[in-house]
Amino acid sequence: MQYNFIPMNKDYANEIAYNWKYDGVYSFYDMTEDEEDLDEILNENSWTDQYFAVLNDSNELVGFYSFFFEDEIMWIGLGLKPELTGRKIGTEFAAAGINFGVKRFNYNQKYIALAVASFNKRAIKVYESIGFQFEEKYMQKTNGGEFEFIKMKKII
Repeated sequence: MQYNFIPMNKDYANEIAYNWKYDGVYSFYDMTEDEEDLDEILNENSWTDQYFAVLNDSNELVGFYSFFFEDEIMWIGLGLKPELTGRKIGTEFAAAGINFGVKRFNYNQKYIALAVASFNKRAIKVYESIGFQFEEKYMQKTNGGEFEFIKMKKII
């Protein structure tokens, strides 16, 4: 599948925020589950050079990516449309986003990092398949509670 990355806009942000609902334990990733995540995805000021909608060949929204930089480390966040999860496209989607980010930001530092909820074995497997490695576990307050996350990094 071809992925096209475009700057986030209001229509796509609203679709992700209010219409994307994941099944079972993955409902943890529904934007409406965390007020801070919801505010961030809907805040037009946070979109500039940070949030990108991902479209397929038919110009349909299939995912999003966010890129943040801290101490010269590129942190990525991503989401795949709920109907597309579990279809074995996570690896190509994750790799496409990383490639886009490296080129878009002319990133040439040591590594890329991401954080994933420790229960999300499906995502962890995808990230490991493209070279991410476990760095550390930590607790984070989100979604009205405190949850264990894993920081992963990929040396580039």
